[in-house]
Amino acid sequence: MLVEVMVAMVVLTVGLVTLLGVFSLALATTQTAQQDMIAKQLASEAMESIVTARQTTQLSWSSVDNVSLGGIFADGYKSIQNAGADGIVGTTDDSGARTLTLPGPDGIVGTADDISLPLTNYQRQIAITSVTDSSGTVLSDLRYVTITVQYNIPRTSLKKSYVLTSYISQYR
Repeated sequence: MLVEVMVAMVVLTVGLVTLLGVFSLALATTQTAQQDMIAKQLASEAMESIVTARQTTQLSWSSVDNVSLGGIFADGYKSIQNAGADGIVGTTDDSGARTLTLPGPDGIVGTADDISLPLTNYQRQIAITSVTDSSGTVLSDLRYVTITVQYNIPRTSLKKSYVLTSYISQYR
């Protein structure tokens, strides 16, 4: 009878330790959900900026490219900053540390208890590349856009990325 009690205790202990591990994994996933959502929004914002740049008559189609190719969008990973004078994020005239305002305990944005979250943990890269057809000819009216938002997972040194890809055409 004592052996049966010992076996039952071991089975119960293994079950509880497993449950504790699943609980801690769920807690960690929940804590990174906010960072995942912010990364997704930052990537979407950049894509909207590229479409806006194409739609406005202020910019030529050749300007909708990376700086190294004669365009206005910054090359490489850059910190998340406020849009500059052109009103388009991800360009070379962006400046100033960007923050996100979250509702405080009252759940209403714009009140005294709002929480300001700096976006210093995030970096964004906008890569605009040419598209070629099956024979290798560059299609001058179509480009491939890859937006990568990279951030550190809290309390670890691991980096996580969110990637958004799309095509953009010269035509509106």
